[in-house]
Amino acid sequence: MKTKYIDLIDQTYFFPQEEFTLENNCLNFHGIDLMNLVETYGAPLKFTYLPQISKNINKAKNWFQNAIKKNDYDADYHYCYCTKSSHFEFVMNEVVKNNVHIETSSAFDLDIVESLLKRKKLNDDAYVLCNGFKRDQYIQNIARLINGGHKNCIPIIDNYEELDLLDEVVEKPFQIGIRIASEEEPKFEFYTSRLGIGYRNIVPFYLREVKDNEKVELKMLHFFINTGIKDNAYYWNELNKCLKVYVRLRKECPTLDSLNIGGGFPIKNSLAFEFDYQYMADEILNQVKLACEDAEVPVPHIFTEFGSFTVGESAGAIYQILYQKQQNDREKWNMINSSFITTLPDTWAINKRFVMLAVNRWNEEYERVLLGGLTCDSDDYYNSEQNMNAIYLPRFRKDKPLFIGFFNTGAYQETIGGFGGLQHCLIPQPKHILIDKDDEGNFTTKVFSEEQKSEDLMKILGY
Repeated sequence: MKTKYIDLIDQTYFFPQEEFTLENNCLNFHGIDLMNLVETYGAPLKFTYLPQISKNINKAKNWFQNAIKKNDYDADYHYCYCTKSSHFEFVMNEVVKNNVHIETSSAFDLDIVESLLKRKKLNDDAYVLCNGFKRDQYIQNIARLINGGHKNCIPIIDNYEELDLLDEVVEKPFQIGIRIASEEEPKFEFYTSRLGIGYRNIVPFYLREVKDNEKVELKMLHFFINTGIKDNAYYWNELNKCLKVYVRLRKECPTLDSLNIGGGFPIKNSLAFEFDYQYMADEILNQVKLACEDAEVPVPHIFTEFGSFTVGESAGAIYQILYQKQQNDREKWNMINSSFITTLPDTWAINKRFVMLAVNRWNEEYERVLLGGLTCDSDDYYNSEQNMNAIYLPRFRKDKPLFIGFFNTGAYQETIGGFGGLQHCLIPQPKHILIDKDDEGNFTTKVFSEEQKSEDLMKILGY
């Protein structure tokens, strides 16, 4: 009878997988000995494996280059990183190693860009695409970058006032993009995105505000889908509507030569995850080429904005099971030594699921459990795994500590959780470790931030 945790995983999924392997009944992630990490630094623990960032960037570049060759596509591909996914310097330093471009969403992002340019980390000819709703400081920072000589800073116009605001403070001719207000998925509470300009209004806006403005040149049309790139009817329908706008606009505007496919590739959220990235890149370029050929306009350069895909699969969080509470005849609560609300806020805010696995004791019997956090909030829990209606872990034993890991957590969790600030119920923020490889391929680790102390929180609170 197969009742061990390894049996459950082996019967449910194909295992081992590229990033997940087993050694001495303990889990390795990209070859990293996670139990050794716990023994060295303790738990709870967050970590970032930096080489995975570069690996994902270059995977996507290869998929689109392959698609360009397959489709005989006569234009270029540009990879942009969305800074909002993770602004940390260690992330940005790894990202810009790979000759990529940057997409920003608020005023302070431009300070990061200027720092990278000053230190020669970011190429002087890198595109800086400025998205988001722009007011005051954001407008001023964009102008400062353009006036300072950065030629490839392209503000993406989000509403009718932004162009006039930019025109007032930018001292030299500049390029712009226009964002399409795409329609949301049917499950949304509203029909159209609050961001961008409606499909029907873009060409009239160009003719009225841009065409005869000698200072402004329209270079890019920006198409963003909140759900990301998915092989479903909704995505292909919205892309088709976008392409209709592009070809109409291109016939009016000869300087328009770029299409920004916003909304990124998905990342692995389960051991059963399947997604044909190469097919999607091929089909996107095929659809763009067909639409342009039919309209007899040149195909555009393709920009993508990948945030979660860039950094998501580089990080994880490890917790220890502190205690088990049997609340009734069916429900066992395994209490972690941290909080989901504070350390993985997406699990609480939008019911996001990450890959979750036991770190140790894989060769022991398993049981069905619920996972609870330390706060006094009823919503501080994690109760089911993707593709399963429950969580199964090795049986709780007081004499055998059990550690669990959540993986591919590198996007948004720190910024949404308020890194370095107050946490719900004053649960301290865990220690964060950076993992890299040296020239010989050996793992190196260093502490980026220590676990928060009482003094840190008391200072914020004014005591």
